[in-house]
Amino acid sequence: MGGVKSKRMPRAVRERQMLDAAVRTFGQRGYRAASMDEIAELAGVSKPLVYLYLNSKESLFTACIRREAKALTEAVRTGVRTELPADRQLWEGLQAFFTHTAENPDGWAVLHLQARTHGEPFAAEVAAMREELVAFVTELIAVAAREAHRDPSLEEGEVAGLGEALVGAAESLADWANATPDVTARQAAATLMNFAWAGLGNLMDGRPWSPPSGTDAPVPALT
Repeated sequence: MGGVKSKRMPRAVRERQMLDAAVRTFGQRGYRAASMDEIAELAGVSKPLVYLYLNSKESLFTACIRREAKALTEAVRTGVRTELPADRQLWEGLQAFFTHTAENPDGWAVLHLQARTHGEPFAAEVAAMREELVAFVTELIAVAAREAHRDPSLEEGEVAGLGEALVGAAESLADWANATPDVTARQAAATLMNFAWAGLGNLMDGRPWSPPSGTDAPVPALT
């Protein structure tokens, strides 16, 4: 007499449950304070199974970083419609960024706080994601310069510096928005857009800000 065989959960589904639990635990408790026991309990599996699938606490944390980094970069890239003018592209990219970080606060905490403060190899994983975002934003700024001028006056180093500055501002603003009640992703994006695009617009129009004349040393170009 044969009984009904229970279906085994696919490995990919089980791993996703473990990673979901790990991201939540690491994001809320921190890497050092988080235990494999509580991650296993939250995921509804045994601790030996977590080790079997993901090897170690370090490997589990690395897997969380990679998954959350991939999700964030994909959200920003897919949120931008390249057929739109440059300012609209930047606006949509910022909205996608702030929407994703608001909807995934534990994942953002893993990326922006936990991974950066616990050394290698975690910091290197986040640095790779950040480089991709900076390169994407830098290209948007370069596109804006090409749209404004057939022969844009912005130096390559200056455009790269603007990309770094904009991503850094977005990271800080995401922390603030997630910690401040009633601040929406759209409001955060509009805040940064108002702060950044006015200055970028002046650059595109050939009206860059310059230090006051007098005893100030000249400001070297970014290289």
